[in-house]
Amino acid sequence: MPAQPLRPLPLTAAFALVACLAAPTAAEAATPHRPAAPAADCALPGRTGWTDEGHDTDTRQFQRATGTRKVLTLFVDFPDAPATDSTRAYADQLAPAARWLKQASHGRSRLAVTSLHRWIRMPADSTSYGFERGLTFEAHEKYVRDAVAAADPHADFSRYDMVHVVPTRAAAAITFSPTYLFDPGTSGVSADGRRVKWGVTFGQDLWRWGHKVAAHETGHTFGLPDLYAFTGDTHRYTGGWDVMGDIAGRAPQYLGWHSWKLGWIRDRQVACLPGAGRRTVRLTSVERGGGTQIAVLRTGETTAYVAESRRAEGHDRNACSTGVLIYKVDSATPTGEGPVRVMNAAPATTPPPGCTPLDLAAHTPGQTFTDPDAGARITVIGGGKGGDTVRLSSP
Repeated sequence: MPAQPLRPLPLTAAFALVACLAAPTAAEAATPHRPAAPAADCALPGRTGWTDEGHDTDTRQFQRATGTRKVLTLFVDFPDAPATDSTRAYADQLAPAARWLKQASHGRSRLAVTSLHRWIRMPADSTSYGFERGLTFEAHEKYVRDAVAAADPHADFSRYDMVHVVPTRAAAAITFSPTYLFDPGTSGVSADGRRVKWGVTFGQDLWRWGHKVAAHETGHTFGLPDLYAFTGDTHRYTGGWDVMGDIAGRAPQYLGWHSWKLGWIRDRQVACLPGAGRRTVRLTSVERGGGTQIAVLRTGETTAYVAESRRAEGHDRNACSTGVLIYKVDSATPTGEGPVRVMNAAPATTPPPGCTPLDLAAHTPGQTFTDPDAGARITVIGGGKGGDTVRLSSP
């Protein structure tokens, strides 16, 4: 979770244009080969000024999710918590993250990680940095600034896109792993003539979550919000689907909507129904990455329902259910308040050990989801080894 600056952050001015389509006449509905709506008609504009589900990610604030991101890993200890072990075990704990992200993005995003294998002594005690939930942006930036300044004699920061700051296990006060996102309205952190814009400062939860905490936090640097709830039942919105929700979830592959937002799938892999009508779509499972990945039924200026196919393979090999995952996206809902909400196909089913109720949410052939208020209907009409067929309809 990134600590957010108190000042409002700029939004990009260019929002996706929404096609204003009238309901089809009877003659139009009977036309067998009407052109399909372009994917852009289902792209939603961001409305929060921060990490959200909008398609218009501000690339001044967030880094691009495609290509290779060069990462420098710093290992830090403190006057009150000196390290007594080797940095190698810490690097090994994080090493699988690069491979995990490459696979999740179908090769479109890569982390090239360089580790500075020495302990960098921070200038202040670990207990002085305020690592509690509610950590302020200013306190977090001071932590990053101190780490970069202490490491500057030993590294050339101009060569890297982002930093990882990993504390010694002796620093129990550094409890969790927030993302650092720079504020373009301040002088921020600089070294070797380059602004340090993005980073992940790991905490002791690294030893609980493992390398997937890096996948989650890196998602924030790309502009993705938290899908878990900041209050109440933590995983009531998305269960174990997508690493941006439950890091330890059983089906952590990024949602197809996220893959589209990040540029990992192309517009031609998105089937869009932006208004009244019907559309039948053959979906390829998101774990495989080919073919049509998501079917989107737009329901408003900032809302849509998305259907995607999920299979127990790849990162989702331990999924509790398979079939069509249907979820509502609202790009005006802030991070941590449910910008994505999964629709449960089996709400009355008791989940087996290790699974949550929402982990059983996938729809199977013959099942239909409806939202009468939004005029949305999604029916699963077939399935197979590599994907599913769905019908979208809106009156």
